[in-house]
Amino acid sequence: MLYQALASSLRLSIIARIVKLADQQSNQPPSVPSAATTISVIIPVHNGAPDLKSCLEAVRNSTYPHYECIVVDDGSTDDSLAVARRLADKTIALPTRGGPARARNVGARSAAGDILFFIDADVCITPQTIEQVAEIFAHDPQVDAIIGSYDDAPAAANFISQYKNLFHHFVHQQANENASTFWSGCGAIRRELFLQVGGFDEGYTRPCIEDIELGYRLRAAQRVIRLNKDLQVKHLKRWTFWGLLKSDVLDRGIPWTILMLKSQHIPNDLNLHAGQRLSAVLAYLLLFLLGVAVGDPPALGAALLVLLAIILLNWRFYAFFVRRRNLRFATAVIPLHILYYWYSGVAFAVGLAVFLSGFRRDLET
Repeated sequence: MLYQALASSLRLSIIARIVKLADQQSNQPPSVPSAATTISVIIPVHNGAPDLKSCLEAVRNSTYPHYECIVVDDGSTDDSLAVARRLADKTIALPTRGGPARARNVGARSAAGDILFFIDADVCITPQTIEQVAEIFAHDPQVDAIIGSYDDAPAAANFISQYKNLFHHFVHQQANENASTFWSGCGAIRRELFLQVGGFDEGYTRPCIEDIELGYRLRAAQRVIRLNKDLQVKHLKRWTFWGLLKSDVLDRGIPWTILMLKSQHIPNDLNLHAGQRLSAVLAYLLLFLLGVAVGDPPALGAALLVLLAIILLNWRFYAFFVRRRNLRFATAVIPLHILYYWYSGVAFAVGLAVFLSGFRRDLET
């Protein structure tokens, strides 16, 4: 009898335990089978064979296995296509040059990944970069797109290249993590959303602001773009002074001004925040005072005060160059930075004139 009672008690205990576990599981949300996030790395290229080789070798060194690498050759006349065919998973050759916007869209339409990760052909990612991208999207379903920045160790050693790439690094590292726009040098977006909004505007037929324009449309649609400051890539481009001037004025400044005026949105972020606008005004006041000082030397004192005000407004920027390079380098940056404000002002004026002329034509028609 004692044995039977113990056995019965044990059975009841086991049954009660099973019922309790069942109740606990029923109160929990249903489990969702986990699946690895697949990434499509899309790289447009036009006559960039040497840098493309380094770019693709860096992609192949990735630690994350669930990716494909797609290179879209935009009518190259050098060995870019041969390099791509040797190192990429998929290569698409376009017969004529149509610009990186079209090339990226072509790559996106042939992509199989959940996430489209755009990088430029003169960029090298780290072995962990693709894994970083996958983890960001997997852990935060609210994020629609992410962007990174260049690192603080540019490949080209000449002064202009160091200045330009470190400038970019600083601006992105100081920017709002709730990004105001998109960046295709190192930017990722959910594939379904990218196709839904129509991708990049192919009206931009050369490297321009097609990524910024896409970002404006995403933000207008209340989509979430995150700037992840740990997501950093190395820029291989060797800048020259005239190349920098052309890019900043013709490819960025003027078309970005037109875009801001059309959209009626000037973000208080990146290199457009209030402190930068004030610095631009002071830079033109400095130019005026220097011109006055030619015939009226006492005006030079006022010019020096304005210069000091610009330096104080941007002391974090100049201190960054001291830390990353040295005082001599940072001192050489100051006149180039003031020149940046001058030609940015010219770009804004030209962009405004173009916008107003188009506005008048619209009124007349």
